[in-house]
Parts: sequence; structure tokens; C-alpha cells
Amino acid sequence: MAGVLAEDKENLMPLGALSAHPGKRPNEWNHGNDQDAKRKALLRPSTRFTNVKENSSSVQQPCKPSTMGPPPPRIAAPSSNASSAARPKLVAPEQRKATVGKLSESRVGAHHSASSASKERRWQLTDFDIGKPLGQGKFGSVYLARERKSKYVVALKALYKTQLQQYKVEHQLRREIEIQSHLRHPNILRLYGYFYDDKRVFLILEYAAKGELYKELQQQEHFPEAQTAQYIASLARALLYCHAKHVIHRDIKPENLLLGMKGELKIADFGWSVHAPNSRRKTLCGTLDYLPPEMVEGRDHDAAVDVWSLGVLCYEFLFGRPPFEAEGHSETYKRILKVDLQWPEHPQISAGAKDLIHKLLVRDPRQRLPLKQVLEHPWIAGHAGSDALGC
Repeated sequence: MAGVLAEDKENLMPLGALSAHPGKRPNEWNHGNDQDAKRKALLRPSTRFTNVKENSSSVQQPCKPSTMGPPPPRIAAPSSNASSAARPKLVAPEQRKATVGKLSESRVGAHHSASSASKERRWQLTDFDIGKPLGQGKFGSVYLARERKSKYVVALKALYKTQLQQYKVEHQLRREIEIQSHLRHPNILRLYGYFYDDKRVFLILEYAAKGELYKELQQQEHFPEAQTAQYIASLARALLYCHAKHVIHRDIKPENLLLGMKGELKIADFGWSVHAPNSRRKTLCGTLDYLPPEMVEGRDHDAAVDVWSLGVLCYEFLFGRPPFEAEGHSETYKRILKVDLQWPEHPQISAGAKDLIHKLLVRDPRQRLPLKQVLEHPWIAGHAGSDALGC
């Protein structure tokens, strides 16, 4: 996978969150002119994830998520004398050494070498009980699933190879798997492994029992300050972890966030993420409402783009809409470049919340509030719980 993190094909369309239809924010793409066509083509429209009705007669009854955690890995059969049909021994997650999705030795869709195949048994679809569909989109579907031996509950994402090839996103898939599978943080959705057959690639993901954060935001219209501070603190900690590993997410927004069993926030989509040890990047990517000024202007960017997105997200949590929303994307660009922040009369928010947003949404990336200081900000410290602050 030496080439997975290379910059050469970064402009390809990302995988994105699976969606039942190509959703978009209101009026996001309704205006503009031909001069904006190239820029618009590189941007990622908002993907509002839509659940599939649970009473589908085409699938079996859902398995109960009573046991949560990662499915144990496959290991080698005990000896050559063992029956070829025997199932390999399963080990505890903390003893994990190698999985079929070991990205340092294999690529999506590639065949394992004979020596690798002899040492480990691949996951296959028959290893899982498949439950209700959780969502679907242009690349495939996500299902609730349970590993039969260990009873671990997971989310199984099935992606069709023909669709991946049609939209030329194989490179994005490899990079997304490479990055997400190596991240270990309570506020980042785990990618446990992957396997494939002739037609599909399957990703074994952590199951986020409480679903999509965006759906909760729609239901509540906006979040109270305490809840917003809790989410922002959790995200700041997760992004600090990513940046320490030279990973820039580049597409933080409500659609890419899920909620775990206890309501904890989890970053779920790394389709635009990049491993950038050299820090500076040039690709215009992400979602229109969350673009920072440096991307709009076509300048180099670094991890500070995630800090800007955190400010946009904080505003959207508190008011129910992004801060620079306008009738067309050209007007949105102008408002972003001016950092044209406006405060609606309702709901009323505290001066502390406004202060944090002001310090995150700064035109100069070098002047944005560092993530460590976000966690120390009085408004965050006064509202977020000890779990979110890492205390």
C-alpha cells in the first residue's frame, strides 16, 4: 500500500457517506455560472443519510445489539493435519495480530499471495448473520450484522465493484481504508477489517447504535449549548488525535457524524481524509458550506481546515443551519471570504459560545484557536462533561 497515501490522484471523487439519494443542503447548487463549473465539480455535495424502513420483508429479523465490540480476527489453522473445512480459532480483540484486511500486505480487490493465504483465513459473508438494512446509496448498502462465532454486532457496508470502478473511486476506497483502519479513538468509528467477493467489497465497521447525528439535529432543529459543547469537545479531542498522526479529515459536518450506544459522537466518514506528513495540501475538497477561505481562494491548506470546520459545525449545532448559507454558491463563497458572521435573534446563545465561534472562524489559518485551547475555552470547560474533555 505504499502508493495509497500518495497525492497523485487526490482529486478523485470520495466515497462519502452512503445515502439513499444524492442529498444536498437547500439551494446549494441552484445558482452560479459556467465560471464556477470546475470548482463546483470538485466539491462534495452534502449527503443527508436516509435510513431504510425497518419493516422490509426482503431481509431477516435484525439481530439484537446486546454485545458490542470488534469481531475477532482470523488466524491460521492449528496444523496442516486439520480438516480444510475446520473453522479457525477465534482470539480476543486485544490479541489481534493480523486480519484479512491487513492493508500493508494487500490492496482492495487484489488476491492474497499463496503464503499469506496459507497463514490466515479470510472473512467471508457466511461468517455473519445479516440483519436490517441501515442505509443505502449509489455505491451499495449498510447492514446490521453479527459475527456468528463471537456474536459481536457490527455494521457491514457492501460496496459494488462496478460502481466503484464507474466513478473511479478505487483509490479513495484504498486510502479511506488505510487511514481509518489505523485510527483508535473513542470518537472515531472503528474499521475492523474488510473482505471481498467477485462483485462486492465489504467493510466491517463499528455499529453506532443511536444512528446519525444529522437526524437528531433535524428532529431538535438546534442543540442546547451544553449538548453542543459536549459534541465540540469530543470532536476536538478526535481531531487532535488525527492531527498527531498527520491525518487531516477535511470534511467535518453533521452528515459524517454518528452516535454510539451512550450517545457519544463518532467521526464516521474519511472519504476526503488524507495522510499529510508534509502538512500542506492543494486539493479543493469538502462540502461547500464548510469550505475555509484558503480553499475558496485556491491556496495551500493544512490541518487548520479542520479547525475552521469545527467552528462552522458549532454554529450549525446552535442555530440549525451553517453560518455562511446563501442563495447560491457564489454568494456563499463571498460570505466565507468575508467571514460574514451573523447572529440570528433566535435562539439566544451566550457570549461564551459566540467567542469560541469567532476564534475558530478566522480568515488567517495561523490565527485560529488551536484545538488544545478549544478544550480549555471557558465555554467548553463550563458545559462539556469530563468524558468529552478527557479528564
